[in-house]
Amino acid sequence: MENRKRPLEAASSPDDSFQTPQKRVSGVRQQDTDYTLWGVEETCRYLRREGLREWEDTFKAQKITGIGLRYLTDADLEKIGVQCLGDRLKILHSLRKLWQIVAEPNKVFNDPIHGHVELHPLLIKIIDTPQFQRLRNLKQLGGTYLVFPGASHNRFEHSIGVGYLAGRLVQALNDRQPELLISRRDILCVQIAGLCHDLGHGPFSHMFDGMFIPRARPGITWKHETASLDMFDYLVRDNKLEPVMEQHGLVLPEDLDFIKEQIAGPQNLDAAKGQKWPYKGRPKDKSFLYEIVANKRNGIDVDKWDYFARDCYHLGIKNNFDHRRFMKFARVCDVDGQKQICTRDKEVGNLYDMFHTRNCLHRRAYQHKVGNIIETMVTEAFLKADKHIQVEGSGGKKFTLSTAIDDMEAYMKLTDHVFEQILYSPSPELDEARQILRNIVYRRLYKCLGQTQAETPMKVNQETIQNWKADLAKPVLQNSPQDVHLDPEDFIVKVINMDYGMKEKNPINNVRFYCKDDPTKAIQIRKNQVSKLLPEQFAEQLIRVYCKKTDEKSLEAAKKQFVQWCMEENFSKPQNGDIIAPELTPLKESWSNDNEKDDGEGRSIWEVHNASTSGKKGRKNLNF
Repeated sequence: MENRKRPLEAASSPDDSFQTPQKRVSGVRQQDTDYTLWGVEETCRYLRREGLREWEDTFKAQKITGIGLRYLTDADLEKIGVQCLGDRLKILHSLRKLWQIVAEPNKVFNDPIHGHVELHPLLIKIIDTPQFQRLRNLKQLGGTYLVFPGASHNRFEHSIGVGYLAGRLVQALNDRQPELLISRRDILCVQIAGLCHDLGHGPFSHMFDGMFIPRARPGITWKHETASLDMFDYLVRDNKLEPVMEQHGLVLPEDLDFIKEQIAGPQNLDAAKGQKWPYKGRPKDKSFLYEIVANKRNGIDVDKWDYFARDCYHLGIKNNFDHRRFMKFARVCDVDGQKQICTRDKEVGNLYDMFHTRNCLHRRAYQHKVGNIIETMVTEAFLKADKHIQVEGSGGKKFTLSTAIDDMEAYMKLTDHVFEQILYSPSPELDEARQILRNIVYRRLYKCLGQTQAETPMKVNQETIQNWKADLAKPVLQNSPQDVHLDPEDFIVKVINMDYGMKEKNPINNVRFYCKDDPTKAIQIRKNQVSKLLPEQFAEQLIRVYCKKTDEKSLEAAKKQFVQWCMEENFSKPQNGDIIAPELTPLKESWSNDNEKDDGEGRSIWEVHNASTSGKKGRKNLNF
């Protein structure tokens, strides 16, 4: 019997940091995880280990390989000569252990979103590393925490949640469709990808790669996904995890490639061009595994499921999407020669609700006008402090705030604490940066003048922004106070693109559904088959203008200049336009609130018809 119960051997070195106690639990030996690759000899070897040596010749005579074990039934065993029911049950019990991941000893986390979360011991080894523990000090929502007091959650718990949900979804598919031949090795790789997908985030999360790096190093294209791959490699190498991964049944380097491909897509795009299947980690018949952590096809993935639920919980916003229900109906179907994750036809409305929830989160929280300007101010402070902050990396080499992304040992040391490092530094070189952060602490923030929209989305570059700033700085009134002077650099123009995740496209068009009459056949459901109340457009562009001068006279003049600028650019009327510039808004006919015939946007039908022919009006000096 001792060969059926083998405690897991310790895989860590005595000096490992962040140690988590391990349990001694019986289970299947780790080298058995990818049983689908076994030949007849490996199958017989497993029978011997399980104390079933007497049936070895029977299996050998029937040429039963690992891929057939999943389909072996009680009737099949009886047919090949296993007559005793007790023997058949014993064989089936041993075989089921091959694909039941619950046979592994797990650690339990108590999570406010998902309840009691159980994670495989290999995941615990990854969590208990300095590279992963760093995520405790990165706010999930960056500067949004300085607007929403409850949004104090970090990338650490989000990553654990994504790893957990990834395992839940792939296990649900495995239980529902054993013919997919999902191995325990596949499940582990999917969980690790979910756990490690955000390792590369920098201070203040998306602000770092979306605002700071593009301005600090405009010559490079760098995203946090790139750093996630580099940090994952560094984590594995620095903590000597390759032997541990192999002990748990992973095949290297193939499975490392698979994990990284799930996070950031195909690794060698040039080599992948022209190939029907660009991935190295898994073959085409397991294409559905690439849709679990980061779904490039339609955006429905466990990463979103966790941050929808977690962000809504901490922001105090209702989440209308239930990921648990999606899991109940998830199936894999063949679509154009590839296996894709599909859902029931009746769930199409819930998926529209999911993307609506995403849009609401962006509108109400992620793109909040105060949160955005706080992150803009933090970015300005980081830019001024960049070359004065030194971080030690590999080989003792020094890196700045923006060059630390080139060395993971240095980058690992960058967290949200950079804010306090600058704020409390006595260094005179950081005076300008320190003053900007002090203004944030004392809530002396740049003021939002308003928000507007162009009739159609525009391609906006830095030259466009500079021209707009110059136009905004021109005074409106001839008798404006002489002591008010606004320069182009006093204005900040933010262009925000809002969409359902796939720019102007409807992501549901890339989702496939099945109906209960034939769950193996994938179908497409168009918007007009669902409801007439769904969005007509799936993307919009918002133009938001701020002013750095916050005294009362400057703000009053800046607001009027903003309204005049919107008139000249033929943009939409700001929501508060009639209040801040009542003498200006009546001058534009399409902004009138008295149009009897209205296209729903405050524009007369005549103006809509002639919008394409109307030129830009010249600036008028008005005297009131």
